Amino acid sequence: MYIDVIWAPWRQSYVVQMLHANECIFCKAINGSDDENYIVYRSPYTIAILNRYPYNNAHVMIAPKRHVPSTELLSDDELRDLMYTLNKVLSAVRECYNPHGFNIGANIGRAAGAGIEGHIHIHIVPRWNGDTNFMPVLAGTKVIPEDLRETWRKLRGYLSKYQF
Repeated sequence: MYIDVIWAPWRQSYVVQMLHANECIFCKAINGSDDENYIVYRSPYTIAILNRYPYNNAHVMIAPKRHVPSTELLSDDELRDLMYTLNKVLSAVRECYNPHGFNIGANIGRAAGAGIEGHIHIHIVPRWNGDTNFMPVLAGTKVIPEDLRETWRKLRGYLSKYQF
């Protein structure tokens, strides 16, 4: 029997993180440094953080600073700030990556596929015409061509440079 082995040492941090799954990744990031946690933007009530295991380049998650499981538990100020931050990040991704479209969404609750049930967050996934190619279809492998650190530098630079 032939077994494909893919060497992916960058996944080790994810494996170790899952050992501490009771620790919320967003709360940890909020209390940590921006560069270590890939935070591209902070506002009074919200953070924008790169997904360490992105579907595509510039896959960003927008999360309130307060640990709540659903949007209806946010105050009006928190909800407004969440949406303003989402729009700021959309502008940054458009400018830096010129995608043809976006998938934007939040999974609320385990049945909806929430990987982090206790802390609501919204995914912004840029999409390009033809970004589903033979690799995921035939090989079950997704290729992300840009280093996460480079994505962080680009988006953070854009977001820090412009007033919204």
